Amino acid sequence: MACFITLHKMMSENIRFVLMGTTHSGNIGAAARAMKTMGINDLAMVKPEGFPSAEATSRASGADDLLFNAEIGQTIDDVINECTLVIGTTARKRHLDIPVIDARQAAEMLVNESKINKVALVFGKERYGMTNEEVERCQYLVRLPTVESFSSLNLAAAVQVLAYECRMAEMSHISDESPHVDDDYVDAGKMESFYQHYFSVMEKALYLRKEGHGSIKTKIRIMYNRMRPKKHEIDILRGFLSKLEKKIK
Repeated sequence: MACFITLHKMMSENIRFVLMGTTHSGNIGAAARAMKTMGINDLAMVKPEGFPSAEATSRASGADDLLFNAEIGQTIDDVINECTLVIGTTARKRHLDIPVIDARQAAEMLVNESKINKVALVFGKERYGMTNEEVERCQYLVRLPTVESFSSLNLAAAVQVLAYECRMAEMSHISDESPHVDDDYVDAGKMESFYQHYFSVMEKALYLRKEGHGSIKTKIRIMYNRMRPKKHEIDILRGFLSKLEKKIK
């Protein structure tokens, strides 16, 4: 029984919910409460407006420890740096070629990988959702099956639904003594370093200009995100880029 409890605790600690540019401090507190009721205690925020605030603490209703311990970043990269799997939420169809899955699939993937790796679920601004730049950091997107005539969902409500699905997936994994999870995935920080190296070499080879060609960079990000390369594969690519860089010079 002890090993199951340890596994359960580790999964919860490795699941991070990220709120992007939240504009209403009350929503932050309500989201924290929704998370804590389902055993998810790692909250991160990027440029939250009007935080900290008494309203956020009040709406948290006892989950103010999540607010106190929350990591605050200036960009999405600041708060997903250690995560090997990043899933974004979206309420609308995107033209970007990123796999879209349902909440149950997303929860299963997050819980399964969180057994050994840090993972993140990202929520966009209340009014506009996630920007394309933020979406490019995700391997998958999740959409909730709301009705087309009234698809808008309050931030805290979306957090509650997805936290519930994670809780259900987590409970089904408690007795899993032999989890099959790949521990060789590259985290977001190393992937971002790889992308910057990749784009730098492309610019030095005069394939890209320093300004413009944003769509090509986006397609490259999405391609590698879809592949989910392993650490040794990125090492090979970085080695090749370094050799090519020297040849160009």
